[in-house]
Amino acid sequence: MTILDTFKSRIQVAQRILITTHEYPDADGIGSEISLCLALRELGKDVYCVNEEPLLDRYTYLDVDKVVFGFKHFLSKMPQFIPDLVIVVDTNTKTRVGPMLGDFITDKMAQLYIDHHPCRGRDLSNHCIDVKAAATGQLVGEMIEYIGVKFTKKIALPIYTAIIIDTSSFRYPTVSAATHRLVSKLMDTGINPPEAYNGIYGTKRVPHMHLLARILNTAATNHDETIAWIILRKEDIDKFASDVEDTHAFINNLLILNNIKVACMFRDDGDFVKMSLRSSGEIDVGLIAQAIGGGGHSHSAATILPKLNGQPVEAVIERAVKHVEKVLKELEKEI
Repeated sequence: MTILDTFKSRIQVAQRILITTHEYPDADGIGSEISLCLALRELGKDVYCVNEEPLLDRYTYLDVDKVVFGFKHFLSKMPQFIPDLVIVVDTNTKTRVGPMLGDFITDKMAQLYIDHHPCRGRDLSNHCIDVKAAATGQLVGEMIEYIGVKFTKKIALPIYTAIIIDTSSFRYPTVSAATHRLVSKLMDTGINPPEAYNGIYGTKRVPHMHLLARILNTAATNHDETIAWIILRKEDIDKFASDVEDTHAFINNLLILNNIKVACMFRDDGDFVKMSLRSSGEIDVGLIAQAIGGGGHSHSAATILPKLNGQPVEAVIERAVKHVEKVLKELEKEI
């Protein structure tokens, strides 16, 4: 049975469906859940998207029908709603949906995970996991087609946006001909690529450009230039009146460097450092992140690094880069 068959069989026996994604979601999880919700409503299903927190204002343009609720709001609005099926997109573990929602989703509830991140050491054969897929949005789009729902612009735009985000604008090796075939069908609904791109990445103000210049000026590499990194400090974000959400793509500027194998961005959040990793080649940064306490997929991953005894961010970075170098050497032996 393919994952498409699995999806269809699980959907057929459920009427009341709750869809969610991981805590602090980007547009990949949000777009995937919105499109799937709208498609299942076309089949007459009673479906809602419920996340740990309400949708950020920057993403509301994707939710034309206002199908996404924060958990507390949903609970007050529909306290009697008990789902036949809980669908979790863009992650494959309940622990990542948030504490309130995680407590609400009991083991007695039927659950279905739709994701393209690795789930090493766990049996998720009755779920819809495809690590070769370029994006969770691609999986969702293929599932919508498989159940016979026609793409409308309202359904297509969130998936298109999810794919843009998850593939870093189609730059990762997992992007395939199947990805582009799906995208062509989405564009047939009337999606305008420049508008879609500006919608998710936003048009910027001059202070944002100054912030980017400040961050790129911190760029550094290890001795053989296979690992590069930039540093993002909270005081810089505040100084240039920017939002953390506007900085996620900064790391991609490192992927154009010669010899680069792993790109890192370190965001100093005070008590800890958020480390993001990217790769556009053969190195699986998901494995690197996992080795230092995080996770992700092969070309995009992240982890949280503690500041031991209040050490400065530079010391955290030095320790992290040494870890990356060690894991990188081990991975290169296997290639």
